[in-house]
Amino acid sequence: MSRIIPYGRQHITEEDIQSVVNVLRSDFLTQGPKVAEFEEAFAGYIGSKYAVAVSSGTAALHLSASVLGVQSGVKVITSPITFAATANCIEYCGGDIVLADIDPDTYLLDIKHVEALLGKAPIGTYKGIIPVDLTGNPVNMEAYRKLADKYNVWLIEDACHAPGAYFIDLKGIPQKCGNGTFSDLAIFSFHPVKHIASGEGGMITTNNSDLYEKLLMLRTHGITKQPNRLNEDHGGWYYEMQMLGYNYRLTDFQAALALSQLKRADEGLNKRSDIANIYDRAFSDYSIVRQTRDDFKSNAYHLYIIEVENRKELYDHLRTKGIFAQVHYIPLYYMPYYQHKGWKKKDYPHAEGYYSKCLSLPMYPSLTESDQQYVIESVLEFVGK
Repeated sequence: MSRIIPYGRQHITEEDIQSVVNVLRSDFLTQGPKVAEFEEAFAGYIGSKYAVAVSSGTAALHLSASVLGVQSGVKVITSPITFAATANCIEYCGGDIVLADIDPDTYLLDIKHVEALLGKAPIGTYKGIIPVDLTGNPVNMEAYRKLADKYNVWLIEDACHAPGAYFIDLKGIPQKCGNGTFSDLAIFSFHPVKHIASGEGGMITTNNSDLYEKLLMLRTHGITKQPNRLNEDHGGWYYEMQMLGYNYRLTDFQAALALSQLKRADEGLNKRSDIANIYDRAFSDYSIVRQTRDDFKSNAYHLYIIEVENRKELYDHLRTKGIFAQVHYIPLYYMPYYQHKGWKKKDYPHAEGYYSKCLSLPMYPSLTESDQQYVIESVLEFVGK
């Protein structure tokens, strides 16, 4: 193949490399001053009061579920169209994940279906909701906050696809994904194909000081050295493990890479938007369904998804051209691990319809005009048959 075009790709600059090298030449490799610097910068970018850097987006989800008290008997609602980690975090804590269908136009968790689940269950059955900003399309967290308050449940916003994206609230104020205005906690991922890469890494954002303090302890074995939190104080060496925590720390050299990438985050968003606009114009006259764009939202476009008949055939056709499109995501109810829950395809008609047709086309800031045009021509060559 003369060309290899993946659906996503990291973009590492000389500035990124130098940032990492500087840390490698410093006194810190694991969690140190760069982690704290990155946390402060990320919180400022998102607009939250607090940010806690961790080793992955999955770790961020696990810690979030832990500090919100998920345990045996706790039921939490999420979307079937998401990566498995969104649901797994509840299972890690012994809870029970429940699926609601998606909106067929936005691909996001359908708030009407969520409310139907909450409304028909005895009060207190459900403890939380995890909406997902799929593809970078912001969930209307204001609407979910109203619903959560009505039924006394908490909210974790899975914003892994959406740093820098926002929706306009009822007061006309832009609300960035994960800024904590409406969610109890929000989580982000810094996997290589995400907007900001650190190799592996994640972040939890919140405006709740109590949750923030617990997260800081949980990511480091449940240990604290803060004098005002110790039950005893034997001296400067003394620390206490006050809860059962984890080793979910981010390293300083990973934080240095992510911090360097954060500085050009808006540049990446603008480029992704340009790529999406080119796809939209190219496909507008064809029977290719795309995710609905809402005027009150700014999409971060982690993914660009189309829906077509004969998806498998198009997928195979593109691979013969060196274009490695992908499917996001296989519904959770297809996963053998979860099949014991008895979920039925017929209960999620919109998710099922979406999965039968969805395909993620190449979307990353370094995608060249030439390569994008090649992707478009290859898609239309198939669709026009």
